[in-house]
Amino acid sequence: MYIIKQLRRKNNISQSQLGEEIGVSLRTIQLYERKDANIPIKNLTKIAEYFGLTIAELYMHEVNDMGEAYTKRQPFTKHGSVFYPLEHGKYLVMAPLILIEWQKEYIVNIRKDNFSNPFQGGFIIDFLTEEPHRIFEVSGDSMNDSSAESIPNKAYVLGLEIKKESLTRNETLWRQSYILVCADRIICKRLTGYNKEKRTLVCHNLNTSPEFQDFELSLEDVLQVFRIVKKQL
Repeated sequence: MYIIKQLRRKNNISQSQLGEEIGVSLRTIQLYERKDANIPIKNLTKIAEYFGLTIAELYMHEVNDMGEAYTKRQPFTKHGSVFYPLEHGKYLVMAPLILIEWQKEYIVNIRKDNFSNPFQGGFIIDFLTEEPHRIFEVSGDSMNDSSAESIPNKAYVLGLEIKKESLTRNETLWRQSYILVCADRIICKRLTGYNKEKRTLVCHNLNTSPEFQDFELSLEDVLQVFRIVKKQL
């Protein structure tokens, strides 16, 4: 991001110093300062905090300081996420972020119907929907087959919540990747069908290694379903 270089120079901080502060190498900082950088949310949060900003403010500085026009519309909140309108119909969405370390507590909270979340992450999106947005950190490599569709360990995915019952009657929703919030865990799987007799979802792993076997998951064990619309490696 261009703004990282600008903030670093403004504060008289070298690339090496910034790297030491957030725990990455000089080479990594050099990569981050490219315009098309793909920065992990954890490190982006550290950079923002180092300069006394939120991730949202970092993004808005990026748009403004690059001299690009952006809309004057005010940000708005929906379903726990904050949306910042940008130019050309795009939005920066700051959504609740469920890190691997916080997944168990997230499950406990939603089962008590008492959702709260101390973390947020950011994605640029091209459209608005009525469904709640959530960002999940993926655990494990069951969905990593090294293809363009891979979702490797520690990736971050932006999900839109859908009603789990819709998966039982709408075949167009099959053969897509989802985050499944279950009673005892949160998993990332591709759903390939629904077994009406057993009332189970057919879960498929992209990784073909023997330790990753496809399986069926009882619909009753699923608390929430999020259709993956974007990912960040």
